[in-house]
Amino acid sequence: MTIHVGDRIPEVTLKRIREGMETLDTHALFDGRRAVLFAVPGAFTPTCSARHLPGYVEHFAAFRHRGIDVFCMAVNDPFVMKAWGESQHVPDGLQMLSDGNGDFTRALGLEMDASSSGMGQRSRRFALYVEDGVVRQTFIEEPGKFEVSSAQHVLEHLPQ
Repeated sequence: MTIHVGDRIPEVTLKRIREGMETLDTHALFDGRRAVLFAVPGAFTPTCSARHLPGYVEHFAAFRHRGIDVFCMAVNDPFVMKAWGESQHVPDGLQMLSDGNGDFTRALGLEMDASSSGMGQRSRRFALYVEDGVVRQTFIEEPGKFEVSSAQHVLEHLPQ
């Protein structure tokens, strides 16, 4: 089942590296805040590195100006997510989250099989707008597409 508008974010743990390895509970991460979570099939992959993450880096201040936190997630380990964030000059505050085993991706119903590319099970490309742990808008891409989950498209469709 795919996550829908009005659904509560499932409770799963994610990983992040800052001063050290951190384990983050998704309810604690999303409760009490407005956030955009965008997910990519893989760190360091062509579209993700050339267009998807750079768009959120470019528009990060516009999201923060609206009081919206931004989270980037991939089915990659936390060390890869940290290195990718550094290589992309991700600003402080744009959190790079690891769903290394794909647990959160599966709980959202947004997994895809990328085995034909040697990548195994990954996340579909998407963005979710979440208020206080509840999904308010979904921007889920069709396979092979990059349109509705872009930072610019999401910004244009969020409440002021």
